[in-house]
Amino acid sequence: MAINKEGNAFTFGFAIVMVAVVGTILASLAMGLKPQKKKNEEVKKKMDILSAFLDLEKEGITRANAEESFKKYVDLKDAIVLDPNGKVKKGIKAFDVDIKKEYRDKNLDPKKKNYPLFIGKNKKKETVYIIPLVGKGLWGPIWGNICVGPDMQTIYGASFGHKTETPGLGAEISQEFFIKGWKKEKISYDSSTENSFEFRKFEVVKDGSGKDKWEKEGLSKVDGITGGTITSKGVEEMANRCLKVYVKYFKSLRK
Repeated sequence: MAINKEGNAFTFGFAIVMVAVVGTILASLAMGLKPQKKKNEEVKKKMDILSAFLDLEKEGITRANAEESFKKYVDLKDAIVLDPNGKVKKGIKAFDVDIKKEYRDKNLDPKKKNYPLFIGKNKKKETVYIIPLVGKGLWGPIWGNICVGPDMQTIYGASFGHKTETPGLGAEISQEFFIKGWKKEKISYDSSTENSFEFRKFEVVKDGSGKDKWEKEGLSKVDGITGGTITSKGVEEMANRCLKVYVKYFKSLRK
């Protein structure tokens, strides 16, 4: 019996077969590339951590040598995970914590969120603490890493990233001129009172006052980005929300 290639039955049948074949091929490719995708994500994460206290370009750190460079400056055996109260959680590997996924999960109990802390050595062999951040910009997710120096107070370096912020505006959070404003600021403040080493809130401003010497206890000002107010405020929100957890931990170490 001859097949009627002009009929609807043949057309629908052919379409179903093609969908099944193409779907199978794409699924196979996705499964085959999954290990490489995971590897790429790990390399990107390590480069993001290193960029908080090293100039990757100046140091010649690329995707090709990121693994080797990371081992040189950061020992994952020293990394820890904190709970929202700044207490160390056991049985969780810091590098395995996906703070972006946890941030997106609106059903996750805030009390169960994880706060990874990476501990490394800078080029001067000083101990530095790298704090991952995650938040929301104007158009999508933003993230970053803030590096605190040996005193567990002063910001040694930082890096910020985004996915869909506007070029020339919100996307400028990844540029050095914005990051520079964070350096040497303190995440907690010294005082002769019982409030010593309490969290010091950050305020990202657009009036240029972040350039002035600012000595108000409990507050640090950082210059924002002209035309990128919402993204700048997104960085402010994620810094304040995340950093206060780590300040609790650092304060407990001082005791």
